[in-house]
Amino acid sequence: MPHALPTLSAADARRLFLGAQGLLQDPARRATVTTLQSLVERLGFVQVDTINVVARAHDLTLFSRLDGYRPEQLRRLAEEKKTLFEHWTHDASLVPTAWFPHWKPRFDRDRARLQAHAWWQHHFRGTEGARVVQSVKARIAAEGPLKSSDFEHPEKRGPWWGWKPQKAALDFLWRSGELMVPRREGFQKVYDLTERVLPEAHALPCPAPEDHLDWACATAAERLQVFTPKELADFWCAVEAPAARAWCAVEAQSGRLVPVQVEDATGARQPAFALADWEPRLARLPEPPQGLRLLCPFDPVLRDRSRALRRFGFDYRFEAFVPEAKRRFGYFVLPLLEGDRLVGRLDPKLHRDQGLLEIRGLWWEAGVKVTQVRRRSLEAALERLAAFTGADRLQVSF
Repeated sequence: MPHALPTLSAADARRLFLGAQGLLQDPARRATVTTLQSLVERLGFVQVDTINVVARAHDLTLFSRLDGYRPEQLRRLAEEKKTLFEHWTHDASLVPTAWFPHWKPRFDRDRARLQAHAWWQHHFRGTEGARVVQSVKARIAAEGPLKSSDFEHPEKRGPWWGWKPQKAALDFLWRSGELMVPRREGFQKVYDLTERVLPEAHALPCPAPEDHLDWACATAAERLQVFTPKELADFWCAVEAPAARAWCAVEAQSGRLVPVQVEDATGARQPAFALADWEPRLARLPEPPQGLRLLCPFDPVLRDRSRALRRFGFDYRFEAFVPEAKRRFGYFVLPLLEGDRLVGRLDPKLHRDQGLLEIRGLWWEAGVKVTQVRRRSLEAALERLAAFTGADRLQVSF
């Protein structure tokens, strides 16, 4: 008879995940650029987003793990030290430059996909696309780093489909690896030739397909600890799910992985894989830090909403793109992490011109008692957030 698969409780699976994602480390540890680089490497990447209701997504993600973090430190790593580069995972992200060669297969893939996409046909007809792309690249080669606003065009700027051709060309050249983003100005991308921004990384060869697959799956496995093949593939969006499934099968045969059953928050079980040494890893994990922490909506712990529901029993929806009348909670709601549980959520708004951080709503999860200790922890978390965002006043408006 076949042996029964090991079973991980939802609590064990989320502890492994939180540990891999840097949320069991002491957030009060000293914050240096070296600490920050190690943190981003531990996460794998940190997502960049334009929404700035309270602070940028990447800053909130890092601040939730490192109390002393300051945005200037991340800017130094990306713009001066260039140990991080900005490119695409599942979305725009900052990624350790050491992994740049593994973006070369993505550059080739995205070049072909974009040229075949209706988006490309919308912007360019016939040979016009190649002409515009060549002229944009030639101008950057001659003049140095440029922004989209440096290219004039009579078309009105707007959403993705309404971009002027030069902006579309810049994005195409960035996604296909011919341009990089050495910095942002007012959060607008500045573009330059890849060989000028990252000359050493640019010169490295493209990895062989089998090496790229192993890198994509193995690095994702380290950052998830317990996973399905689809979750592995979705981590970087660098390989397809069938390839990840085949990799898992091979590595399970070799003993690098083990098949397991994972309980969700309701007790239901799902087949998955885990790193073979998951039990000693679990035993070595520290206890979660004391207090409450506010997670960004784009935090890696929340990115996969169905996994957040399975692991934490936390049903989260990002409502920024939901019509206001249909929102249940708010535009940019931050979940509350306490220990290894998500215990609530709140709706903040920073009024920069007034130096005011307003909390417009607070909702505790069912069964969470609002004790004095919990309330004080929340007050401390909000005071830290206010100080981080530069607000000198805190207002609760509910």
